Amino acid sequence: MSYINVDRPGREALFAVALVVAVNALGAAPSLFVGADTTWFDRPWFFPPTIAFPVVWTLLFTLMGVALYLVWRAEADARDTRLALVAFAGQFALNIAWTPAFFGLQRPGLGLVIIVLLWVAIVATITAFDRVDRRAALLLVPYLAWVSFAAVLNYAIYAG
Repeated sequence: MSYINVDRPGREALFAVALVVAVNALGAAPSLFVGADTTWFDRPWFFPPTIAFPVVWTLLFTLMGVALYLVWRAEADARDTRLALVAFAGQFALNIAWTPAFFGLQRPGLGLVIIVLLWVAIVATITAFDRVDRRAALLLVPYLAWVSFAAVLNYAIYAG
């Protein structure tokens, strides 16, 4: 099973890079439009340094883009691939929705609902990706770990 078209490796690499850039751009867009002002809530003691967020999210979006590429190009059952791509789109929509809900509307309760749904959607996406390409599924595990931490952080802000 080949994930790279050896006849056109440059084209395949360009497509992979384009997916990574697109995931990063779409993922970062909400914070560019809504912002990430933290002055309206009390930061819990375990709130990371502000610089951690763009660094971590860039890494996670990059891993997501590579995982998406692996699934897109996998020689797997078409139905499993479609399901994996739909699962990815669903979790990504929830990811994008969280920033406007939490920061834009300043509603940590709504953010908590979205992030719990996001967590479930990521687990479903990992499961769907695993049916197509195990490497792609594993690339999403750090994302699940970060969103787990973010959910705890969101709850602490909501409860605080």
